[in-house]
Amino acid sequence: MSKDNILASNFFELFELPVSYDVDLTKLQQQYMKLQKLLHPDRFANSSDQQKRLSMQQTSWVNEAQATLKDPVLRAVYLLKLNGIDINLENETTMDAGFLMQQLELRERLEQVRKNFNNTEDDPLAVLESIAKELKNSMNEMMQGFAESYAAGQFGNAREWIRKLQFMKKATNEVNALAANIEDELMN
Repeated sequence: MSKDNILASNFFELFELPVSYDVDLTKLQQQYMKLQKLLHPDRFANSSDQQKRLSMQQTSWVNEAQATLKDPVLRAVYLLKLNGIDINLENETTMDAGFLMQQLELRERLEQVRKNFNNTEDDPLAVLESIAKELKNSMNEMMQGFAESYAAGQFGNAREWIRKLQFMKKATNEVNALAANIEDELMN
């Protein structure tokens, strides 16, 4: 990829990857490092203001592309965008009542751990580890569902998988944050 067309390339082209939900994360990282070496603003410290600005824009584009392709939810959204389908993660939610009920139950379990971690026989970190494993398995199933729907051109179904993945990603972040808080509390 030449430096001239970086800002005009899609994220997959930029990293010389096939347009697919399944991304080779090792190759992504290798290409990222190569592009950073080529474009980093420090290389242009003695260049013109225009060249410095262009370097900053290109580096920003590479960083955004890498972050998008590494993240399974953002990558899915980007793939739909490439197919002319915009999805706003902040305003969209799933309408699957069963799934939403599972999310409420999960939130209740997390709240129980949060409230009772000092007053229970159960190891709160072991409970959170178990929840994290469940979430990871669910996310893997949902990513597979997205990949199959996307490959089949079933973009409505693919969009629904993204909505669910978004919930799971938030839940995973909550579990990780709660585990960190409990570890801090137990250390003090």
